[in-house]
Parts: sequence; structure tokens; C-alpha cells
Amino acid sequence: MESNGHPHVMAYYFKQWQGFEMPFHRHDATEIMYTIQGFCEIEIQSQLAHTEKVALKKGEFIIINANVSHRLLVDAANPCRMLNVEFRFTPNKGIFPSIQQLAAEDDLLIALLASEAPYLVLRDGDEVYHIMKSLVLELDKAANKSDLMVQLLITQLLIRIARLWRETVNSGEAQSERYVKISMEYLHQNYDRDIQVKDIAGAVNLHPGYLQRIFKSLTGQTLMAYLTGIRMEKAKMLLLETDVPISDICEYIGVGSRQYFHMLFKDYTGLTPTDFRKSMYAEKRNYPKEVRIFDKSETRKLEI
Repeated sequence: MESNGHPHVMAYYFKQWQGFEMPFHRHDATEIMYTIQGFCEIEIQSQLAHTEKVALKKGEFIIINANVSHRLLVDAANPCRMLNVEFRFTPNKGIFPSIQQLAAEDDLLIALLASEAPYLVLRDGDEVYHIMKSLVLELDKAANKSDLMVQLLITQLLIRIARLWRETVNSGEAQSERYVKISMEYLHQNYDRDIQVKDIAGAVNLHPGYLQRIFKSLTGQTLMAYLTGIRMEKAKMLLLETDVPISDICEYIGVGSRQYFHMLFKDYTGLTPTDFRKSMYAEKRNYPKEVRIFDKSETRKLEI
């Protein structure tokens, strides 16, 4: 992030977007795009002929470096409300310390200002949003605004972003991995219900399509395949360890149709539920802490 002098806000606005595709553009200001509600995607052209896509949901924001080409994409079925602030650094005015002088007292701010990354994506616990909102409200006071208050607020904003960035780096867990982990936990706790992808996406507050992509990318399985694995392992346990009637097991595992349960179970184990229970060679074991999900090409173990 290029920094020299005082940060000066060039533009700021709240905006409700829906069914919108912004053309690629660039400007000489650093931009913070904060998602207040909904879901959107940002495409960034950080290098020639190389485009990266970033998904943002409620409480997440992206800070895009100056002169980085980017555009906003919002689906017509999923509106998004955002708060944008654009700023650049201008020569010092008044007695307020320059950003370099302030950074000399804060190692994290130094690191943020020295970063050459074209963009950063972070998740906020509302503190960044409250600072941004206070900043734009102060700027809206026009003739009554305090330049000192503006400088204090934008400096506070940059320090908070720097700390949040370090916390994210130190967490050692990628954001997409966290979403997948939460999705897995949700499925293990709700497998007995009628679950659709939109329900899982709602639990992690993500767009269903995006969640499906990252889940498949990190696990090699679809959400529904993983859920089926949980249900079939539970059915095996009930068949081996309990006297629950076979006709009732589908209700214990969230499969509404007996015929569909029989089809899933035979596809998963190679045996009908009746044959599995009767078989003297069936391996008895406790409900596992890890679920074996069968793929066409391999067997994966997904730990939660």
C-alpha cells in the first residue's frame, strides 16, 4: 500500500446492489468494500491475463490496493448492501502526525502499509464496520466536520485492519477451511432432518453455489455425498447395534422414503439393509468419529 503523508478520503457511499456487473476499472485510491448484508463477488486482475475471484458475505470486506483492476458482481437473486470508502495519501497538513510517524509506533501498521499484496480479504467482528460508519458520518457533516476527528478515525481504521490481518494470518486456518469445517459440524448435528444445500449454506451464511465449490475443492466430495455417508454409517450402526425395525431406520437418519433408503444403502454397502443385519460376517463397530465417504476413484477419510 503506497503511503506518504495523511490518508485523505476521496469517496464514500452506502449502496444496495442487485443484478449488477461492474466493468473492470482501476483508480489511484485504495478502496475498502465492506459487505453489510447479502453476498457478492469481486474479480481482481492483479496480473496481465490473470483474474482472481473473491466471494464476500455479510461481515467480510476487501481492501484493494491503488491501481489494481477490479470489478463487482452481484447476482439478481441475491442482493448485496455495501459500504465503500476510497482514500489516498496526500502531503501533510496541520499538526496531526503523518501516517509514517504513527506507523513508527505500531509494527502491525508498518506491515500493512508495506504490504505489496494487490488485495486483502478479512472477516470483521463489527469493529471495522463501526469505525467506517463513524468515519462517513463525520465526513457527512460537511462544514461542521472535524478534520482532526476524520484523521483519528481513518488512522484507527487502518490500525484495526492491520490487527485483524495479523490475527487472520496467525490463526493458521484458511477461511474456506473454516466454512467447510462448520458445514461438516452442521451435517453431523442435523443428518436426521430433511436437509438441502441452501440449509447448509444458511448455517455458514454463504451463497449455496460458492459453498458447494469450496467444499468439493477441499474434500473431493459434494455436500450431499458427505451427508449420505454420515447417514449410511448411522444406519449401519443402528442395524448392527440396535433392534430398531428396518422400516423405521429411514426416519432416524433423515431419509424420507423407505425405498430410497434401501437404494442408498445397497449402493453404499453392496447389501440390502436386511442382508446386512442378517449377515454373520458383518463387522460390528461403534459409530465412528470419522466418516468414510466413498468416491468413484478412492476412499477418503474426512475428519471433523
